[in-house]
Amino acid sequence: MCGIIGILAHPDSQVAQSLYDGLLVLQHRGQDAAGIVTSDSENISHRRANGLVRDVFRSKHSQTLRGSMGIGHVRYPTAGSSSVSEAQPFYTNTPFGVSLAHNGNLNNTNDIISGLLEYDHRRINTSSDSEALLNLFAAEIQRSLNGRPGGLDSLLDEDIFRAVERLHIRAEGSYSVVALITGWGIVAFRDPNGIRPLSMGSRDVEGFTERVFASESVVCNTLGFSHDGDVSPGEAVIARIDGRTSSKQCSSDVNHSPCIFEHVYFARPDSVLDGISVHSSRIRMGAALALRIKEELPNHGIESVIAVPDSGRIAALELARVLEVPYREGFVKNRYIGRTFIMPGQTERKDSVRKKLNTIEEEFSDKVVLIVDDSVVRGNTSRRIVSMAREAGARKVYFASCSPPIVHPNVYGIDMPAKSEYIAHGRDVNQISEAIGADWMIYQSLDDLVEACAGNAGREFHSFDCSCFDGVYVTGGISDEYLEKIEKIRSDIAKESAAI
Repeated sequence: MCGIIGILAHPDSQVAQSLYDGLLVLQHRGQDAAGIVTSDSENISHRRANGLVRDVFRSKHSQTLRGSMGIGHVRYPTAGSSSVSEAQPFYTNTPFGVSLAHNGNLNNTNDIISGLLEYDHRRINTSSDSEALLNLFAAEIQRSLNGRPGGLDSLLDEDIFRAVERLHIRAEGSYSVVALITGWGIVAFRDPNGIRPLSMGSRDVEGFTERVFASESVVCNTLGFSHDGDVSPGEAVIARIDGRTSSKQCSSDVNHSPCIFEHVYFARPDSVLDGISVHSSRIRMGAALALRIKEELPNHGIESVIAVPDSGRIAALELARVLEVPYREGFVKNRYIGRTFIMPGQTERKDSVRKKLNTIEEEFSDKVVLIVDDSVVRGNTSRRIVSMAREAGARKVYFASCSPPIVHPNVYGIDMPAKSEYIAHGRDVNQISEAIGADWMIYQSLDDLVEACAGNAGREFHSFDCSCFDGVYVTGGISDEYLEKIEKIRSDIAKESAAI
């Protein structure tokens, strides 16, 4: 999972500060690396490095990142490595100079790389699927020009739309993209399934309409843009440096299936994704869980509901209300520790849990408590949290997950581990409860989760991508051989070996 942003500002403006502020808002989507590329009418400037946004960019960089348009990226690695060479945005100088930031994961990267070498005579420098996507986009722009003479002025919107159309044919997987063509404009596009989010917004500055594209709508609100909705699946939107805009549906095979895990965990609660409030989704998750607890454990005796901060809090509040049980804050979070789920190795995750959370003993002492978390993946964090509750004096510890059991790999941009590392792999709920040390445990049902995230508003998408829960991959073409391959790459053993 990554965060991307693109901004086209007034020609007399400098866009670097807004890009920086936008990346801070998206920091939760990736803590491995950050980068910005800016452009004026002729040149580009760039800065990218490993680390958090606040550490990668200093005040001196605002003097070097010049230009009225630019793109930015925060990285959470799912493919390739964590080296600085794979920090984004990526850049290629042919044709015209194209930079690209990508959120998602391609499932046919090797085929793309082979095709680029054989047919397009392009060799990429890293193992990153994002660099492959950049070169594919650039190659298709070159092909759209079809040898037409002329410089940047000869590049037409239709050339870009044709390039995106052909890219959709050659690329498989998930990709939300912001690309910058030096001195020309910004292009935003999304895969035909719309798996990863891409919001857009606008504002008027001295008669010039500025544009923003970002992974979450909260960026629009924070930077003072009106949220204008989302880039549609398969659509490409162009914002030219002179303020002209155009858009086109570039795929005839659209099947809108946004990733449901965005609502469970990744997205900020103040974002709206594909017209659906993340906050409202999480409220409905909590209500659905409460009703199931009433059915399955009517004499539960729960004395307080306690959330694992922060992504479990909204659901826990509503669960407590519907269950008519007091909600209490039992864990204090250290705000300076990153999100444990997206830390790269199991050893680092284990070490971080106790540094990240501390208990308020009086909220646990001699009580029957229900702990609510957004999900349970490996179970190590849940096991330590239950242990902390018992050490704080809890008489009984129940555990609720706002999502169903995770039993399949996610291949669309979430670095979930090898299937054998899921705590739910080969276990029923009672065995999982025993494994994490809880007295009782409940998971959200998949039907309830889908209904919670869909709400009751009118929707244009067909369904959600729920592949990590049901094993149904909306793009197709995901073979057992491919799943075995990514498990070897993503397992904690493989990551720890690579880090040595």
